[in-house]
Amino acid sequence: MKMMELAFKNFKSNMKSYFSLIISLAFTIIVVFDFQNILYTDTFKMLGEKNTRQIHTAVSAISFVLVCFIFFFIWYSTNVFLNRRKKEIGIYIFMGFPNEKVGRLYMIETVLTGASALGLGLAAGVLTTHLFQMITLALSDIAVDIDFQFTLRPVLNTVGIYLIIYLIFTLKGYVNITGSSVLGMITGARQNEYVRQNIVLLVFKTLLGLGVLGTGFYLAVREGEGGVESQIGIVAAVVLVTVGVYMVFGGAIPFIFQKAAGNKRFLYNKQRCLWINNMIFRMKKNYRTYAMVCVLALCSVTALAAGFAMRERYDNIMKFNSTYTVQVLSSRGDLDADLNQVIKQYSEIDYCSQIQITGLEGSLVKASENAGKYAFVSYSELKDLAADIGKEFSLKEPDEGQIVRVTHMYLFSLLTDREHRKMEIGGRDYEQIEETDISYLGYLQDQVSFYMVNDSEFAGLQLLGQNLHCYSYHIEDATAYQNIKEALNAYMEKIETEGGYIGIVSIDPGSNRIYWVKVVFSLCIFVFLVFILAAGSIMFLKLFNDSFEEKERYSVMIKMGFDREILRKSITAELGAAYGIPFVVMGISSCFSVHALGMIMNTNLTAIHVGSALTVLAVFLVCYLVSVSSYQKNVGV
Repeated sequence: MKMMELAFKNFKSNMKSYFSLIISLAFTIIVVFDFQNILYTDTFKMLGEKNTRQIHTAVSAISFVLVCFIFFFIWYSTNVFLNRRKKEIGIYIFMGFPNEKVGRLYMIETVLTGASALGLGLAAGVLTTHLFQMITLALSDIAVDIDFQFTLRPVLNTVGIYLIIYLIFTLKGYVNITGSSVLGMITGARQNEYVRQNIVLLVFKTLLGLGVLGTGFYLAVREGEGGVESQIGIVAAVVLVTVGVYMVFGGAIPFIFQKAAGNKRFLYNKQRCLWINNMIFRMKKNYRTYAMVCVLALCSVTALAAGFAMRERYDNIMKFNSTYTVQVLSSRGDLDADLNQVIKQYSEIDYCSQIQITGLEGSLVKASENAGKYAFVSYSELKDLAADIGKEFSLKEPDEGQIVRVTHMYLFSLLTDREHRKMEIGGRDYEQIEETDISYLGYLQDQVSFYMVNDSEFAGLQLLGQNLHCYSYHIEDATAYQNIKEALNAYMEKIETEGGYIGIVSIDPGSNRIYWVKVVFSLCIFVFLVFILAAGSIMFLKLFNDSFEEKERYSVMIKMGFDREILRKSITAELGAAYGIPFVVMGISSCFSVHALGMIMNTNLTAIHVGSALTVLAVFLVCYLVSVSSYQKNVGV
């Protein structure tokens, strides 16, 4: 029989075992292809150049994360595939096949598996890409017409990424086989099993892991004044939490299980002896898988929280910017009647306000944020303005030398410490005691750094800067925006000829300048689904592979007279611990990651956190039930 025929026969006979691997790999290919297709089609071009550029940047970043995930997923899945075949490969070598020939046989089978996954993934990707874009736009709440577009570039990129990674680990398996002995292959599965670990080493790893994890948690939730230090802190927090999770699973979890096994009263209750010892017996091999699943679940929860946080901030930003339809700045304080008359030619006015502001040059202000443009308002006038437009006003009146920041609604900020910041204004020191992002001054508040001071401080600052009157209007008929803007521009020219300074600040109510945030929201949902399904798939593959390694052990126990019901309960408990421990660690870790995200986005994410954690639990529960059923069936109980 030729090598190709033998490989194809083995592939067909083992299709049942390969099926879950092929489906998992095909799923990753579908996701990569659909994301690549966004980069090379015109789906989002109708949203404008800026939105398209931002969407492509987000998709490129997500694609990089997905490629990293695929790298580790293929690494893991090909290792599982090789371990499953080691005994059979060892028999081939024992029968006289040269290692190199057996290695080629393995490579052909692996390539057949990979090619099947690639073909299935690309076909499904092409068929679902239109649906993917429709769902993305529906989740983004963007109403545009999309046409089915097929270009070769996404296919080539997806095939190139997948083949490079897959062939690397196929060659790695070939090298592994050619350098292995017959005994090493036949007993390959058993070589991966380890008994109890040294308790002193476990204690050291536990303390070190908890220390690293705790440091990561601290960096994630500490408040800072931003800049490079905060950016480095965020990256450090991500790295430390990831490393800490791996060290906890390599130290703390085995330590807890070994201590539990030492408590005989606990161990011999409710059939715990078998499954706890089995967990200890295999923990050194399995802890990396548990850690990987935990990190993927943590990434999924964080991605979903980030998506919802961005969507909420988007909605708030749009409300913030639409507080007023148009705002007029002038050195004159007697224009209110004229401006009302101009606007009412085209639309009734919902509400309006007028306030004095003082603008200072950046050279007169020294602050942690170098905004370039600074403006100040008085406490009493801002309070009256809030009453005029129906906005909440709960700010405390600042004392001498104190200020309150009246900031814009930003998407996110690394400046998480919003109190007790120092400023120097006109040579005097001030302390920021509070910060608010309520849109008292509308879109103008987004363009200039505003601060509120008490009335006497404001009178002093008026001597240092340019004093202006701000007239703000919100109209009933949004369609009249363009006519009103043109009429105000004409009025501006008239006022300028009379020697008065005037400026107009406005934003089109139909503007879509940050639509890209809505698209990123929908992409975050997809990333959440990808990561959580990947976590469930990896755990299922691992336990499915373990069941074949345990088949002989359970067969011996059945022959020794062990009750099948007890063995089933033991499997149920062992697999429950395998899914439950990563979920618990993820739940604890995600409290810190979501809290940090909430600080950066200035949003309460508690409800999103609970909802995403419950979704992860539901996915794990489904995978757990399927794993228990397949495990019991494979081991014959």
